[in-house]
Amino acid sequence: MTVSPTVALFRDDAYLKETTAEVTAVTDTGGIVLDRTIFYATSGGQPGDTGHMVRADGSRIAISGTVTGETKEQIIHLRAEGASVPQVGETVGLSIDWDRRYRLMKMHAACHLLSVVCPLPITGASVSEDDSRVDFDMPEGGMSKEEATERVMDLIRAHHPIFIRWISDEEFAANPGLVKSKNVRPPVGTGRIRLVCIGEGASVDSQPCGGTHVAWTGEIGDIHIGKIEKKGRENRRFRLRFGPAPSA
Repeated sequence: MTVSPTVALFRDDAYLKETTAEVTAVTDTGGIVLDRTIFYATSGGQPGDTGHMVRADGSRIAISGTVTGETKEQIIHLRAEGASVPQVGETVGLSIDWDRRYRLMKMHAACHLLSVVCPLPITGASVSEDDSRVDFDMPEGGMSKEEATERVMDLIRAHHPIFIRWISDEEFAANPGLVKSKNVRPPVGTGRIRLVCIGEGASVDSQPCGGTHVAWTGEIGDIHIGKIEKKGRENRRFRLRFGPAPSA
């Protein structure tokens, strides 16, 4: 089913918790498409948002997940089992599960900081509420979990700003070093690329990313590298967890 593009409000303001939107389509499987949304759709290792919609009569439609459709611009809200189906043209209120989203925002930002302290090609990543991972093309003995933790915490304690900047496809093509992933490149063709920047004037980091992040590194709080796993001859998996590093 072809659906209209959805205006992704979270791309410019990740702190929007509630808004209203109009239902533009309902998919064959009952997925809800809106003219605009605050729900992040699963992409780039970050899971989609959960939450609910509120209809004019006050009844709720529980949303169990959010995914993209045929393109990244098509966002589909997945109803929880038994939830009602709205009508096309209906206006609904939107509310995301903010506590869950905020933890994902902090964790995603921490993953970016880890890529700063480990400036090596990224071979994979997955963001979750409590235990995330970033895989690096790294030989054995490249960095200890204690050293990585301390360097990430230094960046968190520095309370650097995190902000969004858009560049043209041409600017992106002229700066291939912006891409840290070894195997995945951001989609081009829309005319612009979204960068997530850290530090005044992007002095700490700048990389293409469509995810949601906190506005300051200090918001992340205590975080540590729980373990470094060997996943191949030159592939190391760093696991990020909230809280201070446990005592030896």
